[in-house]
Amino acid sequence: MDKQQRKKWEVKFTPDKEKYIDEISSGTGLCRTMSKLLVNRGYTDVKSANDFLGKRTEILHDPFLLDDMEKGAARILECIKVGRKITVYGDYDVDGITSVSILYLYLSRAGAEVEYYIPSRKGEGYGVSSEAVKKIASGGTSLIITVDTGITANNEVEEAKALGIDFVITDHHECPEVLPEAYAVINPKRSGSKYPFASLAGVGVVFKLLCALEALKSGEPMIECVRRIADGYSDLTAIGTIADVMPVTDENRIIISYGLSLAEYTDKIGLEKLINLCRSNETKTTKQKVKKKLSSGFIGFGLAPKINAAGRISDASIAVELFLTKDESIAEKYAIKLCEINRERQLEENKIAEEANEYIENHPFDKSGVIIIENDTWNHGVIGIVSSRITEKYSLPSILISFEGNEDPTDPEAMGKGSGRSIGGMNLVNALSSCSDLLEKYGGHELAAGLSVKRKNLDEFKRRMNEYARGFFGGEAPAPALDIDCELDTDEINLSLASEISMLEPYGVSNPTPLFVLRDAKIDDIVPVGMNRHLKIRLSKGDFSVNAMLFSTSTEEFSLRTDDTVDVAFNLEINDFMGNLSPQMNVKDIRMSESEYLKELENEKAYEDVKSGVSALDPSDIIPTREDFALIYRFLLKEAREGRDEYTVTALLYALERSFPDVSLNYVKVKLAIKVIRELNIISVEEKDTKTYKFKFTYSKNKTSLDKSNILKTVKGMYPNK
Repeated sequence: MDKQQRKKWEVKFTPDKEKYIDEISSGTGLCRTMSKLLVNRGYTDVKSANDFLGKRTEILHDPFLLDDMEKGAARILECIKVGRKITVYGDYDVDGITSVSILYLYLSRAGAEVEYYIPSRKGEGYGVSSEAVKKIASGGTSLIITVDTGITANNEVEEAKALGIDFVITDHHECPEVLPEAYAVINPKRSGSKYPFASLAGVGVVFKLLCALEALKSGEPMIECVRRIADGYSDLTAIGTIADVMPVTDENRIIISYGLSLAEYTDKIGLEKLINLCRSNETKTTKQKVKKKLSSGFIGFGLAPKINAAGRISDASIAVELFLTKDESIAEKYAIKLCEINRERQLEENKIAEEANEYIENHPFDKSGVIIIENDTWNHGVIGIVSSRITEKYSLPSILISFEGNEDPTDPEAMGKGSGRSIGGMNLVNALSSCSDLLEKYGGHELAAGLSVKRKNLDEFKRRMNEYARGFFGGEAPAPALDIDCELDTDEINLSLASEISMLEPYGVSNPTPLFVLRDAKIDDIVPVGMNRHLKIRLSKGDFSVNAMLFSTSTEEFSLRTDDTVDVAFNLEINDFMGNLSPQMNVKDIRMSESEYLKELENEKAYEDVKSGVSALDPSDIIPTREDFALIYRFLLKEAREGRDEYTVTALLYALERSFPDVSLNYVKVKLAIKVIRELNIISVEEKDTKTYKFKFTYSKNKTSLDKSNILKTVKGMYPNK
């Protein structure tokens, strides 16, 4: 399969927006770049800009506007009053874990007899199951409250009724046409809902339930009840909302902002331990309270993966117990355990990613379809993360399916569990719905979903999913795009701007982290970090230099080389190393600079013209001489001895020009020389991709004559009289 397409960079700040900048900059006291960011987000006057920055435009809505909220909350309080046992039934991701935790904490503090149940991802899979309902019933439960799950549990709710158990469902996933006949179904996505905001996370719905419970229980004004619930539970609510990639708009913006502030000084000893452990490179925790301001980025990329790892490859209850415990030694143990599990997850993820990428490169895929790969042994809990990486790399929707756990994975009745990610606006749940007759179970969001499919239905499932995608994309590959806020000059990449843009926090969907472009920078150094899972790149332009981090990319996956001239799309951050602050780029895309890219296209066309015999170039500008071959050979030998054995044609040409400024070389000559060297095996040449070559020297007593080259004979024969 072809490598990742060159993404289309769409710069949102256009000249017609310039008219707003002076007013906003002078009226807010912010720099011009910050003003551009506000205009890009729709705030084109001083008042709207200040309202957004001050979070004065958002409100928390009345929880009783949610369908069945009053009915469900009343039923829960009745069970608490008469001492009936309640089971909180959750999901094993961060949203589910935080949902279980805050509801369990609230109910136990309210005097309820309460337990929680989270199914095993590996053994039970996603959602409510009949087996789980029976197991819970045997423990004497009268009421099951689902959190972040349950909206498709029609059959399980009926089975629970037969066992004398009521269901209160709280969920935020897409609703089916027919809802479960539970005692209450609380979901902002219900058809005809009057609730003003449909994009709450699962834990956000539970947060609203706690507000309703507090109001009914205390009889006090809602504003006082909301304040108490926010003070007690918004830290975990914010973490779950960020981890589930919910839009950072409306009341989510308030919940996340307040929750992040609360988490800095959380009273939950387990959360404090985990935060401190993440900040001390996973080696030890500290008793010191967290002082540094938390960010949504830290939660999304630092904290959430460790919480998530428990449910993915181990037991989600480890994370729940971390948040519930009041014992410092137990909290320490669980926090360290989560970090250990996360390291295991990373190793497993990388292994699966390597296998999936190898399969993709060796099998043709429809460029307007869906990448669907199955495997008999992949860990169910990790394939969703790998699917995200596949979709990002190839700019196509992807679904990974594992038949792990089946006695005979090849049996037609063997059950595969899949996880998928989408792109280009294709709603993955809708796509799966078009194949619902082939699936045992499916559900999720527009861009991420899970499914279960039997082996016998797999081929037809692949065919119909690709048919759906081709129809959606019009038979053309979805164009990968990156929304850029604006371009920056080197003098704008500084600590002042990096600090100022933090005023836009919290970031997320609908309020993305500002994305900038620096053009025509030079790569000075590339250093692998984190066991070669990430790269640290040193960039320069004139007298300016800066460090850039490129995550989830190894040296083998990175096609650019030192001395390449590049354009970089990046987030601007502050790097704090031993108290020394410096601006740092977090790279989202890096590629050959536009000017170099166009030049390379011209060079490649010139080379193709030579191959076709239609070049207007003089033979002396086409055919490398013996002296050229000798010079290139000596240069590559010197480089190999110093550990540099990979070059693109362009990079090799520039390196030769720097080393031998008086020698006349060009792209066509150098590429022809490489092809001849490979043909005659003068040097072992591995073509790593369409642009990159790896050179390996082996000793040989025999000298090779250039006259034996068929390539040279052919080229010389094409231009005999020029």
